[in-house]
Amino acid sequence: MHISNTMSELLKKGANIFFNKRSHLVTIKSFLLIVFLFNSFISFAKEIVISPGEDAQERLQEALILMNEGDTLIIKSGYYSFEDGLSLDVNNVTVTGEGMEETVLDFKNQQSGAQGFLVTSDMVTLQDFSILDAKGDALKVIGSKGINMINLKTEWTGGPKSTNGAYGFYPVESEDVLIDGCVAIGASDAGIYVGQSKNIIVRNSIAQYNVAGIEIENSYFADVYNNLASHNTGGILIFDLPDLPQQGGHHIRVFDNKSIDNDTYNFAPEGNIVGEVPRGTGIIIMANSDVEVFNNLISGNGTVNLSIVSYGDETDDPNYYPHPKRIQVHNNTYGPSGFDPDIQTGELAKSLFEISNGNMPDIFWDGVVPLSQMIFGQPNEEKLIVSEDSEVNFLTISPLKYILGFSNPIRTEKEEFAGTVEPLSPITIDGI
Repeated sequence: MHISNTMSELLKKGANIFFNKRSHLVTIKSFLLIVFLFNSFISFAKEIVISPGEDAQERLQEALILMNEGDTLIIKSGYYSFEDGLSLDVNNVTVTGEGMEETVLDFKNQQSGAQGFLVTSDMVTLQDFSILDAKGDALKVIGSKGINMINLKTEWTGGPKSTNGAYGFYPVESEDVLIDGCVAIGASDAGIYVGQSKNIIVRNSIAQYNVAGIEIENSYFADVYNNLASHNTGGILIFDLPDLPQQGGHHIRVFDNKSIDNDTYNFAPEGNIVGEVPRGTGIIIMANSDVEVFNNLISGNGTVNLSIVSYGDETDDPNYYPHPKRIQVHNNTYGPSGFDPDIQTGELAKSLFEISNGNMPDIFWDGVVPLSQMIFGQPNEEKLIVSEDSEVNFLTISPLKYILGFSNPIRTEKEEFAGTVEPLSPITIDGI
């Protein structure tokens, strides 16, 4: 049960009054009144139970509409088939099933709605159920402050197909986002996607057989840790794109993850930017600043384990900065990569294969910086830092040499990118 911020503050104030030595009978009465109001608030909060059976869709949607702040909606174990999407717009509520394998919401017969489940309210906890075969996105959250997604599963059960929904977990324009213990399978864009948001934690989750396993896009302050991204096209993507209300993604920590064996062909619908990601990519950082990648296992990715690149397409957005800066890569473990580069998808793998003569590195930086920095050098505070074991292969390009047609524009000595790692601060969310 959630307790409203207002009632919590009232209780705190009441306690302060009560324990003030100068207070007398009046303040004691005031405190007791506050306690009474607080208990009254709790008494109004209720549990609503939905069980499988006739008219389950209508009963569940009605319950989602009629919930009050503080309520808990329990969806009992069972199989639920829906023809319409579900929506929630009530603050400070919990919607819980009885386990992701026990409470199953199936949308394969969905006729209306752009997503399976839409949330547009604050202080919401969703936990312990599955969403299968949504017509569009499985679980979309818009403009929420305080959204907890715990032990949930999204899946398209027919395997990788371009007709699958774009996103499994899809919080956008939100704040204080927690995704914990979740499973995402089969999304034609990203299994777990957080976009244009801030204060984000994605942890203890599994993303498999998506185009992008986990993607943080145009977001501020995110921790991505203790996740498994495997058998996707690309495992973990940290992107920043132009022409969006929030851009300039920064302060992202990616650590203690396994991004391994990402070997699924790119099945994104034509025209999607994620359709440029080559099969067999472990981690890609594009156009973000202040990103720290450490203590990850990155292995079995047929194209490249880790890429750091600029945004390469034309854009008319005057406020967009397309180059990564202040990227720190350290203490990761690398396994085999580059053994089956996907030179048919996008330009990354094709260009890297040509430049390296097929000797694909563990870490690739495209070296692209503004023209002034090509000539005069990068400011020290913006430089890439790579602190990895000596056997880790590294490759970057000297853009000016490449543009001028020099015979050897590549650099493979990562020692010149050694520096002092300055760890980013952990992300904290109140109550987590």
